[in-house]
Amino acid sequence: MSTAAPVVVITEVGDLDPQPAIRILEDGGFEVVVCTDGLPDRSHGSVCLPARAADAVAAIIGFSPFGADQLALFPNLRLVCTTSTGLDMVDEDAARARGVDVVGLGGVATREVATHALALVLAAVRELPVGVGIVRGGGWAVDLPVVPRPIETLTLGLVGFGRIGCELARIARPLFDRVLAFDPAPVKAEHGAQLVDLDTLLTQSDVVSLHLPADDTTRGMFSGARLASLRRGALLVNVSRGELVDDDAVLAALDAGALSGYAADVLDAEPPAADHPLRRHPHALITPHMAYLSAASLARYEQNPALAIVDRLGHLAVE
Repeated sequence: MSTAAPVVVITEVGDLDPQPAIRILEDGGFEVVVCTDGLPDRSHGSVCLPARAADAVAAIIGFSPFGADQLALFPNLRLVCTTSTGLDMVDEDAARARGVDVVGLGGVATREVATHALALVLAAVRELPVGVGIVRGGGWAVDLPVVPRPIETLTLGLVGFGRIGCELARIARPLFDRVLAFDPAPVKAEHGAQLVDLDTLLTQSDVVSLHLPADDTTRGMFSGARLASLRRGALLVNVSRGELVDDDAVLAALDAGALSGYAADVLDAEPPAADHPLRRHPHALITPHMAYLSAASLARYEQNPALAIVDRLGHLAVE
């Protein structure tokens, strides 16, 4: 008598193609169930999942919240794999209480995100948006209203010195006068960065780049009071999580000249409203949450969660 293959559920289909993961899992002996419309809302009473989804031993999830209600849909669940480096969409305490392991995609786009952060810094410091606007408006060099600052005289401050912060220090150090770094966890100085406390970093840096996860200790970390402690005219860069920064406070700081610019790949609500003021602010440089993206990283995002499941739970699959 044959035994049914263990089930993996893909809880939502976003921007990633699920087919690479499905192929890996099916080749590994798993049955895959895809919730094309996302998970049902338990608050409305009884729920209806696709056939066999409730039998899942592992789940590949997206950015929708995955907490106690979602965990309760899958009583046999052993493993949750995210399609992002962050785990902030998962209630890790609820998962731990049910004996479910949670695995993120650490390092899957480290180089891409660090490179994107540096690209934003260079574009802002060299006043590229202003220059491009002049050209598109029919003008030329004589019409430039600004003179770029020499980058070799500036101090770069990295708030968060994990994989991405370290990589940014490595590729940016030759360009800057100094690189300062702060991390709430114990870390070692690397790539010529000097470890300092947060207050020192904020008061001495001309460019402050954020590289922290979003959690209870960091959400709203850069609000009005914290922004006011930055060196006047600093450039703030955020390629981490929009929740770290109070967008309204950033707008006020930009309008007051306290910040010279805000260069970000993330906002505190995504996608932002069409009339969100940071979309068109003359001192904001906003990209559409694309820092992670390259052909190579996209393949890793699509494949690595499935590979983790096969590695950890492959023994459950039917030969």
